[in-house]
Amino acid sequence: MKMAKRLQANDLNRRVRIQKPGKDRDDAGYPIPNPSPPEEVCTVWASRKPLRGRELFAADAVQAEITVRYEIRWREGIEEDMQLVDLRDNQTYEIEAVLDDVFDDRTETHLMVSEASNG
Repeated sequence: MKMAKRLQANDLNRRVRIQKPGKDRDDAGYPIPNPSPPEEVCTVWASRKPLRGRELFAADAVQAEITVRYEIRWREGIEEDMQLVDLRDNQTYEIEAVLDDVFDDRTETHLMVSEASNG
């Protein structure tokens, strides 16, 4: 059985920005004509791992669009309604799941993401 590898500093080779959605509804719940842009939560270094093989098959069973996993140092406050912008290629992803690492020791956070729709 293959042991999981801990995240190393040299694995963190991509700069990513985590953003929460801007306000698009007023206090009464009605849509705002000009919603505010997303707000930055943090900018961190990450490791990007495309899903393949059995991992991709398992992700397809749950959510067909999950295509990439980003691994970052452990961080609180990231939620599924946020988005991730990979600053290397300026690609925006929707965060589908926020997972603790396999060691369960608060050293890593794994973000399962899908490509953001333009619509």
